[in-house]
Amino acid sequence: MSVDKFSSHLSASDSDPQETKEWIEALAAVIEHEGEERAHFLLETLIEKARFAGADIPFSAATAYINTLSVPQQAQYVGDTSIEHKIRSYVRWNAMVMVLRANKGTNVGGHIASFASSATLYDVGYNHFWHAASETHGGDLVYVQGHVATGIYARAFMLGRLSEEQMDGFRQEVDGGGLSSYPHPWLMPDFWQFPTVSMGLGPIMAIYQARFMKYVEDRGFAKTDDRKVWAFLGDGETDEPESLGAIGMAGRENLDNLVFVINCNLQRLDGPVRGNGKIIQELESEFRGAGWNVIKVIWGNRWDALLARDTEGHLRRRMMNCVDGDYQTMKAKDGAYVRENFFNTPELKAMVADWSDKDIWELNRGGHDPAKVFAAYDAACKETTRPTVILAKTIKGYGMGESGEAQNTTHQQKKMSHDSLLHFRDKFELPISDEDVDDLAYLTFEEGSAEQEYMKKKRMDLGGYLPARREKSDSLTIPDLAVFEPMLKGTSKGREISTTMAFVRLLNILLKDKEIGKRIVPIVPDESRTFGMEGLFRQLGIWSQVGQLYTPQDSDQLMFYKEDKNGQVLQEGINEAGGMCDWIAAGTSYSTSDVPMIPFYIFYSMFGFQRIGDLIWAAADQRA
Repeated sequence: MSVDKFSSHLSASDSDPQETKEWIEALAAVIEHEGEERAHFLLETLIEKARFAGADIPFSAATAYINTLSVPQQAQYVGDTSIEHKIRSYVRWNAMVMVLRANKGTNVGGHIASFASSATLYDVGYNHFWHAASETHGGDLVYVQGHVATGIYARAFMLGRLSEEQMDGFRQEVDGGGLSSYPHPWLMPDFWQFPTVSMGLGPIMAIYQARFMKYVEDRGFAKTDDRKVWAFLGDGETDEPESLGAIGMAGRENLDNLVFVINCNLQRLDGPVRGNGKIIQELESEFRGAGWNVIKVIWGNRWDALLARDTEGHLRRRMMNCVDGDYQTMKAKDGAYVRENFFNTPELKAMVADWSDKDIWELNRGGHDPAKVFAAYDAACKETTRPTVILAKTIKGYGMGESGEAQNTTHQQKKMSHDSLLHFRDKFELPISDEDVDDLAYLTFEEGSAEQEYMKKKRMDLGGYLPARREKSDSLTIPDLAVFEPMLKGTSKGREISTTMAFVRLLNILLKDKEIGKRIVPIVPDESRTFGMEGLFRQLGIWSQVGQLYTPQDSDQLMFYKEDKNGQVLQEGINEAGGMCDWIAAGTSYSTSDVPMIPFYIFYSMFGFQRIGDLIWAAADQRA
């Protein structure tokens, strides 16, 4: 990086510009000759020394409002971009059409805009990253954002997994022949794996699922270190406490098998997510502060040339200063409006002076650029020390034109005008005539066509189709009733015992069983001593990925507090929602990992039920 680019950020209030310039030149030289890692080390060392000397230097977790991965850092795209664009365009059309067709004769609702904004995010994953369970791979787990179910159905339809009749049964009770509104394993047990609605459930369940996979491997039940858990959510969804409430645990536990993909289309149901601010910057700070690897995918490839010419930093400053409300408004207008309102200084106007309004309008966002998304996913898969969050900037209602693109009303949009359908057709180069566009016919590729074969091959290379749910696993041999005889015959002399004590005795009998004892997962939210279960600490150990790095205060006692890499107890702390997510992960392990487990979640009902009611429903939905 040139010294000029550093120097352009000098402050007008600098008391000694010459000294500052010398420091900047030194930093530029280190980056040029010794690399970014060395420069980072030196800066961190300087900050540490300054703090040690008494300087108050607050931590800033946010970085510039540009892509995390520079162009030279991007992994090379490996797909056929032309074929993938055509496939993606057909999927977009079919996802939209199934909602429009369903609402022709009914008012069943549905959502168009969310998948329209995130189609590329799913397409790249399906084509290049997400493994299905197979003989050679345990399978990646993908938590699909609830409102984009239409896009998942559309792809499955094009692969022959769903029929046109099923597509037309979207959101309808038609004797089991329809398609559920959102991902519901209870209604579609061989298709969906995880219910992700109500909003916020997907993110928190994904976190504990990723950690439970570490638990399963540490205890020797399955190899899971090559598997990833992917959770998709919207930027508006991050306002739900469950969405971000456990990200600190994920960072602390170094869940390198976890990837969050947040679709930052800047809109929620009623309006902007952060109209007066920048949701991507806010989320970057939240996740980086919690120990996550943050990858921002803000700008598409059509911005690369402009950013390369931005030697004075004018464009970067404008990108940072523009608030989300204005970014949304600009995408609801046109190129002339963007020229006037974004490129609004002499320096910025000069950058695009030889550009047409059409050129400016085609400046794309990162979440709609397959190459940028691919590079982010590739980097996330190579991360080996911490969880990753990808913040992808998109446009809600992308392609919907005047019927919904970047409009505040787009989330509720169930219908599209003739002109909007033509706009959609033209934007995605679909083979539909003006006369036929209102027929809302589904689009498919001929059997044996290059596109059809490409779709199938990409999935076969990754082990098979997704989503797909394993419905059965190996049966476990339950103990004979005789093992409970000490409890069934009652206490001596009619002595009363508490139900808690009876339960603990029952649990201990099961834990000693040779067939199922090892598969029992005791889960407690910091209440073991309350329930008289502290004996399990030493007997089974509390699971910890790092074992026990300290000497416990009660180490000289019989029932000391023992943490162990091979421990069996899951200790959640004061965290009922986390405990319930543990129970779900263990209770569905037969399906997700072909490893049947038997979880017991012990909590105070008066403190727990109001925290986990929705999660209990989700547990039943996914047949835990």
